[in-house]
Amino acid sequence: MSGLEIFTTTLGMAAIAWACRAFFLLPKEELPMPQWLREGLRYAPVAALAAVVAPELVLTQGQLVDTWRDARIFGALAGLAFYAWRRSLFGTIVCGTAVMLALRFGLGW
Repeated sequence: MSGLEIFTTTLGMAAIAWACRAFFLLPKEELPMPQWLREGLRYAPVAALAAVVAPELVLTQGQLVDTWRDARIFGALAGLAFYAWRRSLFGTIVCGTAVMLALRFGLGW
């Protein structure tokens, strides 16, 4: 690909991303939607995060993890425990990452 093609592709992708987001921001009044849909949309960010994180925890190279000695699982459990204890997102990330890295580099998992 030439530099012009890469630049044009990047601009096109930015325009599409902007249009998708602006669709919800441009109307002057609130979009009409049923109450059940409004309630369901509250859970969309959590569902999207779970859909991204869960496969990363239980799959390696497209195959299910076949051993309990996987640092990612223990890191996720440590992060979950920390969040249940302190309700701190930053602390959760630090705790989970620290446990995962300690197991991976310290024990070679």
